[in-house]
Amino acid sequence: MRKLERYPVQGANALWQLYKTVSFYKVLKNFIIIQIARYTPFLAWKNWLYKNLLHMEVGAYTAFALMVMVDLMFPERIKVGTNSVIGYNTTLLTHEYLIKEYRLGNIIIGNEVMIGANSTILPGVTIGDGATVAAGTIVAKDVDAGSFVAGNPMRVVFTAKEMLERKQEAE
Repeated sequence: MRKLERYPVQGANALWQLYKTVSFYKVLKNFIIIQIARYTPFLAWKNWLYKNLLHMEVGAYTAFALMVMVDLMFPERIKVGTNSVIGYNTTLLTHEYLIKEYRLGNIIIGNEVMIGANSTILPGVTIGDGATVAAGTIVAKDVDAGSFVAGNPMRVVFTAKEMLERKQEAE
Protein backbone atom coordinates (compact mmCIF):
# COMPACT_ATOMS: atom_id res chain seq x y z
CA MET A 1 0.00 0.00 0.00
CA ARG A 2 1.34 3.41 -0.95
CA LYS A 3 1.94 5.95 1.80
CA LEU A 4 0.30 9.16 0.58
CA GLU A 5 -0.68 12.50 2.07
CA ARG A 6 -4.02 13.67 0.64
CA TYR A 7 -5.03 17.31 0.26
CA PRO A 8 -8.58 18.13 -0.88
CA VAL A 9 -9.24 21.11 -3.17
CA GLN A 10 -12.35 23.15 -3.91
CA GLY A 11 -13.41 24.51 -7.29
CA ALA A 12 -11.26 23.84 -10.34
CA ASN A 13 -9.26 20.59 -10.45
CA ALA A 14 -6.08 20.35 -8.40
CA LEU A 15 -3.75 20.87 -11.35
CA TRP A 16 -5.34 24.24 -12.11
CA GLN A 17 -4.42 25.17 -8.53
CA LEU A 18 -0.81 23.99 -8.88
CA TYR A 19 0.86 27.25 -7.89
CA LYS A 20 -1.14 27.39 -4.66
CA THR A 21 0.68 24.21 -3.63
CA VAL A 22 4.19 24.83 -4.97
CA SER A 23 6.01 28.01 -5.98
CA PHE A 24 6.24 28.82 -9.69
CA TYR A 25 9.89 29.77 -9.19
CA LYS A 26 10.67 26.41 -7.54
CA VAL A 27 9.08 24.60 -10.49
CA LEU A 28 11.00 26.76 -12.98
CA LYS A 29 14.33 26.20 -11.18
CA ASN A 30 13.66 22.44 -10.92
CA PHE A 31 12.69 22.26 -14.60
CA ILE A 32 15.99 23.80 -15.71
CA ILE A 33 18.10 21.61 -13.41
CA ILE A 34 16.22 18.42 -14.33
CA GLN A 35 16.58 19.09 -18.07
CA ILE A 36 20.33 19.61 -17.67
CA ALA A 37 20.62 16.42 -15.60
CA ARG A 38 18.50 14.35 -18.03
CA TYR A 39 20.95 14.99 -20.87
CA THR A 40 24.33 15.16 -19.16
CA PRO A 41 26.45 12.06 -19.80
CA PHE A 42 28.39 12.46 -16.55
CA LEU A 43 26.90 10.44 -13.69
CA ALA A 44 28.78 12.31 -10.98
CA TRP A 45 27.45 15.64 -12.30
CA LYS A 46 23.87 14.31 -12.31
CA ASN A 47 24.16 13.11 -8.74
CA TRP A 48 25.67 16.44 -7.70
CA LEU A 49 22.80 18.36 -9.32
CA TYR A 50 20.21 16.09 -7.71
CA LYS A 51 21.78 16.23 -4.24
CA ASN A 52 22.86 19.85 -4.07
CA LEU A 53 20.29 21.71 -6.14
CA LEU A 54 17.17 19.51 -5.88
CA HIS A 55 17.88 18.25 -2.34
CA MET A 56 17.35 14.59 -3.20
CA GLU A 57 19.14 11.91 -1.20
CA VAL A 58 21.37 9.97 -3.61
CA GLY A 59 23.81 7.29 -2.48
CA ALA A 60 27.33 6.80 -3.76
CA TYR A 61 27.73 5.13 -7.15
CA THR A 62 24.03 5.38 -7.96
CA ALA A 63 23.50 5.82 -11.69
CA PHE A 64 20.62 7.71 -13.29
CA ALA A 65 20.56 6.78 -16.98
CA LEU A 66 19.88 9.18 -19.84
CA MET A 67 16.44 10.83 -19.82
CA VAL A 68 15.38 9.82 -16.29
CA MET A 69 12.61 12.21 -15.21
CA VAL A 70 12.56 13.00 -11.51
CA ASP A 71 9.55 14.73 -10.00
CA LEU A 72 9.39 18.35 -11.11
CA MET A 73 7.57 19.75 -8.11
CA PHE A 74 8.82 17.76 -5.11
CA PRO A 75 12.14 16.07 -6.00
CA GLU A 76 13.30 16.44 -2.40
CA ARG A 77 10.90 13.58 -1.56
CA ILE A 78 13.09 11.10 -3.49
CA LYS A 79 15.69 8.97 -1.71
CA VAL A 80 17.90 6.51 -3.62
CA GLY A 81 20.42 4.27 -1.88
CA THR A 82 23.95 3.29 -2.82
CA ASN A 83 24.98 1.57 -6.07
CA SER A 84 21.50 1.53 -7.63
CA VAL A 85 20.67 1.92 -11.32
CA ILE A 86 17.66 3.90 -12.56
CA GLY A 87 17.10 2.90 -16.19
CA TYR A 88 16.64 5.00 -19.32
CA ASN A 89 13.53 7.19 -19.45
CA THR A 90 12.24 6.11 -16.05
CA THR A 91 9.86 8.51 -14.28
CA LEU A 92 9.94 9.08 -10.49
CA LEU A 93 6.73 10.80 -9.34
CA THR A 94 6.16 12.12 -5.81
CA HIS A 95 2.89 13.88 -6.61
CA GLU A 96 -0.52 13.16 -8.14
CA TYR A 97 -2.83 16.03 -9.06
CA LEU A 98 -6.40 14.79 -9.42
CA ILE A 99 -9.78 16.49 -9.78
CA LYS A 100 -10.84 16.86 -6.13
CA GLU A 101 -7.47 16.42 -4.41
CA TYR A 102 -3.74 16.21 -4.80
CA ARG A 103 -1.54 13.59 -3.19
CA LEU A 104 2.10 13.62 -2.14
CA GLY A 105 4.30 10.70 -1.18
CA ASN A 106 7.98 9.91 -0.76
CA ILE A 107 9.83 7.49 -3.01
CA ILE A 108 12.42 5.39 -1.22
CA ILE A 109 14.68 3.21 -3.35
CA GLY A 110 17.12 0.97 -1.49
CA ASN A 111 20.71 -0.04 -2.09
CA GLU A 112 21.70 -2.04 -5.19
CA VAL A 113 18.28 -1.73 -6.80
CA MET A 114 17.97 -2.19 -10.56
CA ILE A 115 15.10 -0.33 -12.24
CA GLY A 116 14.66 -1.14 -15.93
CA ALA A 117 14.07 1.39 -18.69
CA ASN A 118 10.73 3.13 -19.17
CA SER A 119 9.44 2.28 -15.71
CA THR A 120 7.25 4.60 -13.65
CA ILE A 121 7.57 4.80 -9.88
CA LEU A 122 4.45 6.30 -8.27
CA PRO A 123 4.35 8.40 -5.09
CA GLY A 124 4.49 6.72 -1.69
CA VAL A 125 6.40 3.64 -2.85
CA THR A 126 9.36 1.92 -1.18
CA ILE A 127 11.59 -0.41 -3.19
CA GLY A 128 13.71 -2.63 -0.93
CA ASP A 129 17.44 -3.32 -1.13
CA GLY A 130 18.54 -5.58 -3.97
CA ALA A 131 15.17 -5.54 -5.75
CA THR A 132 14.88 -5.66 -9.54
CA VAL A 133 12.14 -3.83 -11.45
CA ALA A 134 11.73 -5.02 -15.05
CA ALA A 135 11.63 -2.53 -17.91
CA GLY A 136 8.26 -0.90 -18.46
CA THR A 137 6.91 -1.66 -15.00
CA ILE A 138 4.44 0.64 -13.24
CA VAL A 139 5.44 0.46 -9.56
CA ALA A 140 2.21 1.24 -7.70
CA LYS A 141 2.96 -0.58 -4.45
CA ASP A 142 5.97 -1.41 -2.31
CA VAL A 143 8.55 -3.89 -3.61
CA ASP A 144 10.12 -6.27 -1.09
CA ALA A 145 13.90 -6.41 -0.77
CA GLY A 146 15.55 -8.84 -3.18
CA SER A 147 12.44 -9.53 -5.24
CA PHE A 148 11.94 -9.26 -8.99
CA VAL A 149 8.80 -7.46 -10.20
CA ALA A 150 7.38 -6.73 -13.64
CA GLY A 151 4.36 -5.53 -15.55
CA ASN A 152 1.32 -3.32 -15.45
CA PRO A 153 -0.22 -4.07 -13.10
CA MET A 154 3.00 -4.89 -11.33
CA ARG A 155 3.34 -8.44 -10.08
CA VAL A 156 6.04 -10.33 -8.23
CA VAL A 157 7.85 -12.63 -10.66
CA PHE A 158 10.34 -14.01 -8.12
CA THR A 159 10.53 -13.46 -4.36
CA ALA A 160 13.87 -12.77 -2.69
CA LYS A 161 14.12 -16.44 -1.71
CA GLU A 162 13.43 -17.60 -5.28
CA MET A 163 15.98 -15.11 -6.65
CA LEU A 164 18.62 -16.46 -4.25
CA GLU A 165 17.86 -20.04 -5.30
CA ARG A 166 18.18 -19.08 -8.97
CA LYS A 167 21.56 -17.43 -8.34
CA GLN A 168 22.81 -20.50 -6.48
CA GLU A 169 21.67 -22.81 -9.31
CA ALA A 170 23.51 -20.65 -11.86
CA GLU A 171 26.81 -20.97 -9.96
